[in-house]
Amino acid sequence: MAYLLGVDTGGTYTDAVILDEAADRVVASAKALTTRPDLSRGVGGAIDAAIAASGVAAADIAMVSLSTTLATNALVEGQGGRVALIFIGFEEAELRRAGLDEALKGDPVILLPGGHTHAGNEVAALDLARLETEIANLGPGISGFAVAASFATRNPAHEIAARDLIRRTANRPVTCSHELSAGLNGPRRALTAVLNARLIGMIDHLISACEAHMAHLGIAAPLMVLRRLPHDGRGGGNAHNRARRRQRGASDRGT
Repeated sequence: MAYLLGVDTGGTYTDAVILDEAADRVVASAKALTTRPDLSRGVGGAIDAAIAASGVAAADIAMVSLSTTLATNALVEGQGGRVALIFIGFEEAELRRAGLDEALKGDPVILLPGGHTHAGNEVAALDLARLETEIANLGPGISGFAVAASFATRNPAHEIAARDLIRRTANRPVTCSHELSAGLNGPRRALTAVLNARLIGMIDHLISACEAHMAHLGIAAPLMVLRRLPHDGRGGGNAHNRARRRQRGASDRGT
């Protein structure tokens, strides 16, 4: 008999429920306080209590689903990690468009020549050596990176090159604007990428906490994560990575 485990982490409580798939009925449910910054205690407490109340063996759980409102809450409350924006092919004045400077809240910006034209032709070569130096000078405390290049929705080559370098040298999650939105408005795309990048660390920690407790209990089932979570910028082909790689973007005019 297959059972499903659902986990939902909210700002105050983390809920877990065991569902009998064949009978389409809830076998047991449990609640624990959401524990921040260490989410693993709340996640683990809710899962343990639900499994204990159900009498279901961990080996009989066929799938685990994870959802959360933490990202939404963090956006509303202005929370999230410190990020760096890689702004390619834009002037500094464009940081004041679309509320981008407000969203950055003083976080660092690396301005680089580059980007493409409306037709997708390269305006200037991207200086990856300079980017690597600038990243090294940022110091500790950056939880994620946002990358936005001029007309990246017409040609994402510079965003992709910057992303690959950051992954290789900084080992931090990267959000590229072209992956979130098909809109041409560059500052608006950058804003979406910044907001997404600010939440990556929190969501990655939640997923890791759930995975770690599953492994501790011997639950070998796949972990499915709700699509509404931020794009994690890491790639990967399993179910929860695919879910973390989607976020709705804005659709606007401009570069």
